[in-house]
Amino acid sequence: MKKHSVWTGLLLASSLLLTSCGFHLRGSLPLERYPAIFVDAKKHSELASLLSQQLTSNEVKLLTELDPKAPALMLQQDSLERRTLSLFPNGQVAEYELIYRVKYQLLLPGQDIQEFQFELTRDYQDDPNLALAKAKELDLLLQELRNQAASRIIRQLNRIR
Repeated sequence: MKKHSVWTGLLLASSLLLTSCGFHLRGSLPLERYPAIFVDAKKHSELASLLSQQLTSNEVKLLTELDPKAPALMLQQDSLERRTLSLFPNGQVAEYELIYRVKYQLLLPGQDIQEFQFELTRDYQDDPNLALAKAKELDLLLQELRNQAASRIIRQLNRIR
């Protein structure tokens, strides 16, 4: 009986400690400062679609038009560049570095436009004998880069005061 109450006390103390320090599990971030936001991007932008999904899952209403009282996020550019890292002895590319660049602006009510940009990189090994599998792997890597970019933008929104 005493062991049970000691463990319960330890569990209670550790949970109080975690909640008092502001610890949150990663995943959905509380975006209370942004009950609604306007997202502007190129038509059919996959990054904008992922970003909209993440904002919606964080209970942020997506506005269909610019509102001077609500923040606006303008995705200006997302691009992928491949840089050769190594070659096979026959001269074919063996390994690429994928560089995914994102540039966006944030307009908060009563503030100047803030510009942000970042890049994410991944190494990608190519094998001409496995072209179909490598094309699928490249698609998966690009999807992962876009997901990380959308999450990074959400985290940045959460940090801005």
